[in-house]
Amino acid sequence: MLNAIDLECYRGDRLLFRNLNLTLKAGEILQVQGPNGSGKTSLLRILCGLTLPTAGEVHWRGENIHRNRERFLSRIVYVGHQNGIKLELSPLENLKIACSLTGQVKITPGNALLRFELHRFRDVPAYTLSAGQRRRVALARLLLGHPCCEHFDSERACQEHISCWILDEPFTALDRAGVMVMESVLEEHANSGGITILTTHQPLDINVDSIQKIELG
Repeated sequence: MLNAIDLECYRGDRLLFRNLNLTLKAGEILQVQGPNGSGKTSLLRILCGLTLPTAGEVHWRGENIHRNRERFLSRIVYVGHQNGIKLELSPLENLKIACSLTGQVKITPGNALLRFELHRFRDVPAYTLSAGQRRRVALARLLLGHPCCEHFDSERACQEHISCWILDEPFTALDRAGVMVMESVLEEHANSGGITILTTHQPLDINVDSIQKIELG
């Protein structure tokens, strides 16, 4: 589904990584680790098409992601270091805007907030929320995306509907309860055929068939 081929990345005149290859199939998770400045965020931005590598290519379903950018972008959700929410709006209003941009939703904004235990704060301005609650609002957007296969089987997966989540330190600012919610969401995504690439230093308590790891730096 997603292949990185001989990726090379420089930051200024400093080489971050070279000859990096990876392959992710439906239902797999890739955990990217490494010290600060090792290129984790740069790798994620390359994989989702926001940054061009110095060398190498990224393919989605066998095709360079920049050749059919619209199709690729319709299947990925990227959550970076910044939450990407409007603080003057409520969590519910933020998710309604995300729904209008997605065009096709899996669950309602209200149910997404309920899953992330934010239903009591759905109508308050986001600037009144804690850092962890704001992070939950950002992560709740993941649940709004295109559904994967309802009954996933790796040999019969409907590849046209597979989605890929690319997450930069998704557990930042979350308390233990928030981490547990996010881990359950990641597990369900993988078990329904979705792909996840994330950076995190903490071990993942997730029951899935395949968690790959790469170490940068």
